[in-house]
Amino acid sequence: MLLTGATGNWGRATLSELASRDRADVRALVLPTAQERARIAEFRAMKNLEVIEGDLTDPACVATCVRGVDVILHVGAVVSPVADDQPVLAHRVNTGAAKNIVDAVAALDDPSRVSVVMVGSVAQTGGRNPPRHWGRVGDPICVSEFDEYGQSKVVAERTLIDSGLPRWAWLRQSGILHRGLLGVQDPIVTHVPLGGVLEWVTAEDSARLLANIVENEVPDEFWCDVYNVGGGEAWRWTNWQMLQQISRALGTEDPRRWYERRWFARKNFHGHWYTDSDRLEAMLPFRKDTVEAALARCVEHAPTSAKMARFVPDAVIKHFGMKPLASRPRGTLAWIRAREAEKIRAYYGSMDDLNAIGDWSSFDEPAPSRVQTRLSHGYDEDKPRARWALSDLRDAAHFRGGSVVSTHMREGDLGAKVTWACADGHRFDASPRLVLAAGHWCPTCLRAPREYARHCERNAFLAQVQPEFPA
Repeated sequence: MLLTGATGNWGRATLSELASRDRADVRALVLPTAQERARIAEFRAMKNLEVIEGDLTDPACVATCVRGVDVILHVGAVVSPVADDQPVLAHRVNTGAAKNIVDAVAALDDPSRVSVVMVGSVAQTGGRNPPRHWGRVGDPICVSEFDEYGQSKVVAERTLIDSGLPRWAWLRQSGILHRGLLGVQDPIVTHVPLGGVLEWVTAEDSARLLANIVENEVPDEFWCDVYNVGGGEAWRWTNWQMLQQISRALGTEDPRRWYERRWFARKNFHGHWYTDSDRLEAMLPFRKDTVEAALARCVEHAPTSAKMARFVPDAVIKHFGMKPLASRPRGTLAWIRAREAEKIRAYYGSMDDLNAIGDWSSFDEPAPSRVQTRLSHGYDEDKPRARWALSDLRDAAHFRGGSVVSTHMREGDLGAKVTWACADGHRFDASPRLVLAAGHWCPTCLRAPREYARHCERNAFLAQVQPEFPA
């Protein structure tokens, strides 16, 4: 099997899990840099590991790595916050690698002998603040503004789903609770609305999922579908609860001692709770971790500076730690001080909305509903996919304010592309699986998140999740 991203948080956990099982020969593609070599050296004693140095953006290198493997676990990517600073690199790697892998497998004598698993993100579905905080695969793809990582993953997902490969799966990963989390000091933390939600999952449980896919017991119905990866009920937290967890782990019971309320954005950050994440657990049981064990690992592997926080006065941490963090480039305080109108509009609504936030004395701890709700996807979901016909595509297109241009579809053919038109008249080719099952629509309109509100006037599908909250 081939593993990409082997030196990342999820990749290293996956290598550890595969090493403990010792039932699969593993080929890992890593960049030829000192940092990558140092990280992969942790597994030098792993007898079933072959390391190949190369670059995912090099088609020839990818083709070489693909030859002779039966499973590809493509975890490698440029993720946020690096993707925020280097969007061109993020697109080149995230979309280019997916295309290179698809092309390499398609060029094999028998592509059906290779199972391709790629990883996406909850970022693909953008901001879902309460009361729109429950979601599932098939909900609208609508990336938050300024999120080029999410945009790159949408393109990569389209590439895989409509690749024509016979055995593939796309995993939309949620927030990963990994052992290095307490060492992350980046202003992206200020982008997170306190009232938003996320369904977390640990790197270790995620690694078990990937290792289980490598095993022979994978059910046939797993393939050629898209899945949300989450930890389930115990891991569905509000962002405020997550901030409390981290702060307590670092030594303060009340994060309000370390932050000002207005430092946190009000919207335009991804995250929702899944109504369908138990589906993967039922197919390939992988959840074994506990919240207590995961947080203990975070504390154990935290840098010394983080561990010392409990001995430092709260005011010192606030004014000499957290405030400078929020003031760095990409931090909300930096936008506010520079009066960056577009960022303030996207993340707060307006200067008036920002100024109306108030202090902690008027803060009510968020308590979004735990009763699951489902959005409409605009067609008869009780109808078996094997019976999908042109009429079902027309229903879905009409719900999105568009139409199906093609006049023919073979019943039940989920992978054959047809031509669609959006309300703005853009024509595009996409399979029924991509549009109906995975929630995609016009790729041109998707690239302009600021226009989503206008699209909602004719797109009832998208209007279910936009705007994130009333002005």
